[in-house]
Amino acid sequence: MGAVALLAGCVSSSTQTPPTSDYRFVVLGPEGVAIARAITAAGECPRIDLDGQTLPMTVRMPPATVPGRPSRSEPPAQPTAFPVLTCEAVVPPGTRNAAIDGFPLPLPVAHPQRIVLLGDTGCRIVGSFNAYQACNDPAQWPFKRVADAAAATRPDLVIHVGDFHYRESACAPGNAGCAGSPWGYGWDAWQADLFDPARSLLAAAPWIVLRGNHESCNRAGQGWYRFLDPRAVAPRQDCNVAADDDIGNYSEPYAVPLGRDADTQFLVFDSSWVGLTPLPPTDLMYRNYRAQLEALFALSSRTPRAFFMSHHPVLGFAANPGNPQSPFPGNAGLQSVLSPMYPTVLFPPTIEALLSGHSHTLEVISFATPHPPQVLTGNGGTYLDEPFPVPFPASAQPAPGAVVAEIVTTTQFGFMTMERNGAGWRMQAWDAAGQPLTSCTLGERRAQCTPLAAADAKP
Repeated sequence: MGAVALLAGCVSSSTQTPPTSDYRFVVLGPEGVAIARAITAAGECPRIDLDGQTLPMTVRMPPATVPGRPSRSEPPAQPTAFPVLTCEAVVPPGTRNAAIDGFPLPLPVAHPQRIVLLGDTGCRIVGSFNAYQACNDPAQWPFKRVADAAAATRPDLVIHVGDFHYRESACAPGNAGCAGSPWGYGWDAWQADLFDPARSLLAAAPWIVLRGNHESCNRAGQGWYRFLDPRAVAPRQDCNVAADDDIGNYSEPYAVPLGRDADTQFLVFDSSWVGLTPLPPTDLMYRNYRAQLEALFALSSRTPRAFFMSHHPVLGFAANPGNPQSPFPGNAGLQSVLSPMYPTVLFPPTIEALLSGHSHTLEVISFATPHPPQVLTGNGGTYLDEPFPVPFPASAQPAPGAVVAEIVTTTQFGFMTMERNGAGWRMQAWDAAGQPLTSCTLGERRAQCTPLAAADAKP
């Protein structure tokens, strides 16, 4: 069949709730293989029940305190504590029910209809930028509200486009908004930024996870490999030793087919280490990315359409507070690798649309040129960017020759959903309370959206 079919079925409800120190969820890896994960403070891995057969889970990462390494946190070389056990098990194709210690797991469905998109969700505390988000205020850091509202849509699949972790520095003394927040790159910050607020959404559906720049090796890369990456960790890839970062900052791309007998794939590309400037062809990053993109686009030819997913937007915009009429374009590093491959439109014709985050906005951009539309959902909870001017600058292009036909954007917190609509998709943007912001149709490399209220935008 060319692609492993995703699993069918669902699990029965349970009146039990897991211990507050334990977390159970499912991530999808290459070819849609479902990986059950458990994070526990217990001394051994729990057991998993697969259609009535109880089996042991295997240890992915044992508890550890990792020696300090150069990083972005302050002080820069503090040890990183992971006093929890990460366990995992492959859920075989055809499994209808799965549970860990009696607690049911969400399984992929045969024909997914509704998908949640969100990203850039953690609470930003970065002392070097004097950025102290009020993590204690659900209005200022609403990720739990966003996650609960997204879970209430009953998705079949969740896609997080990266940047899970933002608590890099200690809260400033006397700042009540973030007082008492954990910080650094260990388990306590991961628990506060992702696993506690996202409990309901982790229980609602399997996740496809993208690695953001906040999960690069000199930031939260250790936790990324420990908790989220769906594949086995290769030797020297765990980000524990800075001398190995040329290995740890890259991971191979892969494709996730959308259900059984899929006509659509999601292509996962790790852009976490890319910078803002064009890459020379002799650069290690250029060579790595060129080979990975060639492999990924070869996979894209297996189905009539595919969604290219990278944390950094190739064809999105970022606000430019110093000159609002000249918003920053898409990522020049990725563009420099893509442009020799597909000089006119950067992507092969099998790419239906681009899904990204990184800029802390919501954007849906369609082009008058043959470029694929860009969907950007970086408004999941972290500090929002400055709004774009209204009207949006008509001459702005996210890449040379990419002429914008339509852009809908907002700097309100929220998420998006995608639902099957014949051969295309209906996309909806929602605020943190689950109220609609806009509705779009997506198909044949075009996105068309209803007008969005511009109350948060400035002229």
